[in-house]
Amino acid sequence: MGSPEGRFHFAIDRGGTFTDVFARCPGGHVRVLKLLSEDPANYSDAPTEGIRRILEQEGGVLLPRDRPLDTSRIASIRMGTTVATNALLERRGERVALLVTSGFRDLLHIGTQARQDLFDLAVSMPEVLYEEVLEVEERVVLYRGEPDAGTPVKGRTGDLLEVQQPVDLRSLRGKLEGLLSRGIRSLAIVLMHSYTWAQHEQQVGALARELGFTHVSLSSEAMPMVRIVPRGHTACADAYLTPTIQRYLEGFRRGFQGQLKDVQVLFMRSDGGLAPMDSFSGSRAVLSGPAGGVVGYSATTYQAEGGHPVIGFDMGGTSTDVSRYAGEFEHVFEASTAGVTLQAPQLDINTVAAGGGSRLFFRSGLFVVGPESAGAHPGPACYRKGGPVTVTDANLVLGRLLPSSFPCIFGPGEDQPLSPEASRKALEAVATEVNSFLSNGPCPASSLSLEEVAMGFVRVANEAMCRPIRALTQARGHDPSAHVLACFGGAGGQHACAIARALGMDTVRIHRHSGLLSALGLALADVVHEAQEPCSLPYIPETFVQLDQRLSRLEEQCVDALQAQGFPRSQIRTESFLHLRYQGTDCALMVSAHQHPATARSPRAGDFGAAFVERYMREFGFIISERQVTVDDVRVRGTGRSGLRLEDAPKAQTGPPRVDKVTQCYFEGGYQETPVYLLGELGYGHKLQGPCLIIDNNSTILVEPGCQAEVTETGDIRISVGAEAVGTVGAQLDPIHLSIFSHRFMSIAEQMGRILQRTAISTNIKERLDFSCALFGPDGGLVSNAPHIPVHLGAMQETVQFQIQHLGTDLHPGDVLLSNHPSAGGSHLPDLTVITPVFWPGQTRPVFYVASRGHHADIGGITPGSMPPHSTTLQQEGAVFLSFKLVQGGVFQEEAVTEALRAPGKFPGCSGTRNLHDNLSDLRAQVAANQKGIQLVGELIGQYGLDVVQAYMGHIQANAELAVRDMLRAFGTSRQARGLPLEVSAEDHLDDGSPIRLRVQINLSQGSAVFDFSGTGSEVFGNLNAPRAITLSALIYCLRCLVGRDIPLNQGCLAPVRVVIPKGSILDPSSEAAVVGGNVLTSQRVVDVILAAFGACAASQGCMNNVTLGNAHMGYYETVAGGAGAGPGWHGRSGVHSHMTNTRITDPEILESRYPVILRRFQLRPGSGGRGRFRGGDGVVREMLFREEALLSVLTERRAFRPYGLHGGEPGARGLNLLIRKDGRTVNLGGKTSVSVYPGDVFCLHTPGGGGYGDPEDPAPPPGSPPQPSAFSERGSVYEYRRAQEAV
Repeated sequence: MGSPEGRFHFAIDRGGTFTDVFARCPGGHVRVLKLLSEDPANYSDAPTEGIRRILEQEGGVLLPRDRPLDTSRIASIRMGTTVATNALLERRGERVALLVTSGFRDLLHIGTQARQDLFDLAVSMPEVLYEEVLEVEERVVLYRGEPDAGTPVKGRTGDLLEVQQPVDLRSLRGKLEGLLSRGIRSLAIVLMHSYTWAQHEQQVGALARELGFTHVSLSSEAMPMVRIVPRGHTACADAYLTPTIQRYLEGFRRGFQGQLKDVQVLFMRSDGGLAPMDSFSGSRAVLSGPAGGVVGYSATTYQAEGGHPVIGFDMGGTSTDVSRYAGEFEHVFEASTAGVTLQAPQLDINTVAAGGGSRLFFRSGLFVVGPESAGAHPGPACYRKGGPVTVTDANLVLGRLLPSSFPCIFGPGEDQPLSPEASRKALEAVATEVNSFLSNGPCPASSLSLEEVAMGFVRVANEAMCRPIRALTQARGHDPSAHVLACFGGAGGQHACAIARALGMDTVRIHRHSGLLSALGLALADVVHEAQEPCSLPYIPETFVQLDQRLSRLEEQCVDALQAQGFPRSQIRTESFLHLRYQGTDCALMVSAHQHPATARSPRAGDFGAAFVERYMREFGFIISERQVTVDDVRVRGTGRSGLRLEDAPKAQTGPPRVDKVTQCYFEGGYQETPVYLLGELGYGHKLQGPCLIIDNNSTILVEPGCQAEVTETGDIRISVGAEAVGTVGAQLDPIHLSIFSHRFMSIAEQMGRILQRTAISTNIKERLDFSCALFGPDGGLVSNAPHIPVHLGAMQETVQFQIQHLGTDLHPGDVLLSNHPSAGGSHLPDLTVITPVFWPGQTRPVFYVASRGHHADIGGITPGSMPPHSTTLQQEGAVFLSFKLVQGGVFQEEAVTEALRAPGKFPGCSGTRNLHDNLSDLRAQVAANQKGIQLVGELIGQYGLDVVQAYMGHIQANAELAVRDMLRAFGTSRQARGLPLEVSAEDHLDDGSPIRLRVQINLSQGSAVFDFSGTGSEVFGNLNAPRAITLSALIYCLRCLVGRDIPLNQGCLAPVRVVIPKGSILDPSSEAAVVGGNVLTSQRVVDVILAAFGACAASQGCMNNVTLGNAHMGYYETVAGGAGAGPGWHGRSGVHSHMTNTRITDPEILESRYPVILRRFQLRPGSGGRGRFRGGDGVVREMLFREEALLSVLTERRAFRPYGLHGGEPGARGLNLLIRKDGRTVNLGGKTSVSVYPGDVFCLHTPGGGGYGDPEDPAPPPGSPPQPSAFSERGSVYEYRRAQEAV
């Protein structure tokens, strides 16, 4: 963006609310401009209008809006745009058809089979992007040399493949012509294993183009990486968005003479690099807008702060983005936006909150900020359009925003200033709720002023934004306090000091163009061309020559592409990457060797092995030196250096800074006089003591008391953050501190989980994230738990309380306990719970407890995996720990725990643990996670005092109790109003006929209930017995679903509830009863019965469909989706996991590459959902052909009793397990069995559908779903991690 000097260079960020224009004018001076992104009454396109205004102002000549602009004075235009993101969010893309391998028509609908919100009974999920599906008759499989296999072909990864069925183009032609006749012109083509064998996709694509389709996206070109589901979503996004982008670009071009033919036009891609307009595609455009901001602070703050790592904090009107930079961009290669998983390099930008537009609520005694957003329309209350109260309104009430510094663009006519009166009025309504609760609630307290309420919401908003920042840094082994906070975006300056303080940072840097930093980043960015291809070579000396050859070829592609854009070779830099993982794991890291030069024992391109080991150790705390490393992909990133270098330094100070005015701002303790300075009048060297406000045209910066701002040599604001004045927090309930402690307690559990995941070694904990970490009060009552795995909810509390009663005074500092026994609060034996009591000086008993529960892949028993379908006693399921001191006096008891893990081998037909090394490593990781929890609670006690922290543990539990009491009262009141009794009941059966009966008696005055399971069937000879802890977990899950909003999930949820479970029943069996099926099957039936009693929704599939496959050298376990139940106002979701499980399913290409099976079908089971006014969701059909002899085990339910319908709705279809022998004989396997299978046999699983709701003869509801409150679209690695945690 340098020469030619005599012309304009524009960098434009078209955001969701505002469009920012940064222009380098002839002569070198800079002009900036901010205008509304949508203003159809005045202009059709904001970027074109911005260019027109600057050309008009600089040239002094009127340029009419209705004429194309003269481009003779424009050298370049760079743009970041939310066009693709908005089309995705609002589902306004092109009409698309999906062409997919036969048998997989519903694969992208099913996706990973996990639901997005664990507690949403309606299972709201984004719809797929395509409107029609064509199945393509073709099939390629990995070659395994079977006797009847054809001649193998070699794929581009180096793998051998077998073309079992060539593409049937003749039958496809007619189907494609039918699509054209229905007006569909854009196709996504997604065929199995096309990442390595693209020929079939290419043949289909050629036919489609010949027939006249205008856009054809091949998944093998959109992103040639293994895993058909994310690759398929990426191809669909490309087909859906690229035509929309092309239409926008055509319209943009028409605003200029000559269609911008002689102007360099570049667009920002999601990976932080610029690309020519003609190669700007949909799947690479989703983060086009936010990426500019990351480039902006990486090129300014990082350099200015001497290479200190930087956290980017971009808080705008509609979203808040957080990212990190420490010398190189942090990319992710798979992430979800608006429910679509894209497989493409993208900057790791975490959208963590809704920004200034986050709505404010007071719920059951808790201050709540977001996730609902006011959006750009109607916007916050102060926008004068009848909008709700938001964070922006709270800042305005506190005097931290000055209406006079905003343009008059508000109100229906968009000609009025911000309205503080509207903000005060909207906030007063919330303050009334707060004070009503304080005067009439469980702990009466003095009322709060309007400013105290506003301040409370701002503090809660800040704490909510700190949680993901901690997660983002600690996930990769970094300390947040070692970073500089780079703050930008229109709303960030009001929160920067408080965020930095909370995270322990001592420096905030705010660029002088912080309100337009994304536009500035575009001006500073480089042009990027990337080339990538899949690979399946081992990383060993014998393959280094091949890897170098492949990298050289890709480097040549990048250099050629950049030279074609006019870059001389001297301005082109390339960087090589290998996507590496340890064999047998899924945890791949994209590593560059730029800090690890080549050695005699590495490829010529660099020592990627050393880079991989270093990063693996930093992120996970260990390496697996005995494992071979595999290369999944090779990638080269080519960069053409072209960015603007800013030279216009600000003026030096001439005397003290001028105070523009003095205003009153509210801080802790009351109003303070706050001087206001204008940024444009400040010079290098000026120092400003907080509190003060620094204002420019695009942002307001709040320098808090105890902080000092100074103007740097480059004209930026650098704030030194002082320590917060220590305020006194008492033990009495304060709703503001209740919300803050709620976030802090959850953050402790989350950070424990990060340590456990980083330091564990097994696939179950490290990659499947099958664990929970929790914090407990001195009585063992649950305070906070993360993640929210349904079957763990509340169950660990039973475990901790059992140990307190069992051990009494035999608990000492340095002790760590291990337990998994069902009668001691265990769920099933592979879930090992490690508990650490925490002592405090001057206290004789533990002051709190921390615990972590992890699923160990094997702890012995009669079958590998310790999940036998046919166990009849607990001993057959593995090693048992009732109350075992894993660490005693600070010493890890390795010998004793090893003996206990091997003990099952003493029983007939049983084995001890089959993986002792992983067991011991994971147990140590659990101890380490507990230590992290102890450290974090210790810091909290150091800050507030033991009595305050323990008091707020109790207050948080009381808050959850209040929310459940409110729900029970509302339910009882509703029944009373309809003349119905306050007692409800329900009954359902397991397939063996065992009844589960429930009677619920509501006490309206107390908001309490008795849940009585008397009459439930007795313990069974089998493994469907469910320990008491499982029933309590199911009950907490149901109560949370019925409350219908976020509440703290802790002991308080059960306080209003008395649970009666008959001893010796299937829900409280004897101590030696087998329980593995109770955890995965009976738990689902308990949920069905509770929800039936409350009439909440029809039954979901009520089963996890457990399938295990194994032989001497491999083992595989999966649970399979089914139909969700319909409810009042919604159809049941098809092909999804429900209630007590949310496990992701293995991608079909990964399944076939690692295990000796061919997945022949995985699609919905039409008609299996129950009929009703609202239909139940359909189950799925999953057909697996075996290529080796193995033992197949199934553990399933709902094969005899159908999932019930409700209020006249019909039941869903039963499930069915069929084995089709190679000779054609079909056998019904029943619900629970183990059977030997042989090459050519096929297992066909039909999962149950969900029940219908309402009379099928009632008129069908109108199409479309009820309008949802506007919420920000969360994304980024922190969100993906949480989704993965909840997919267990």
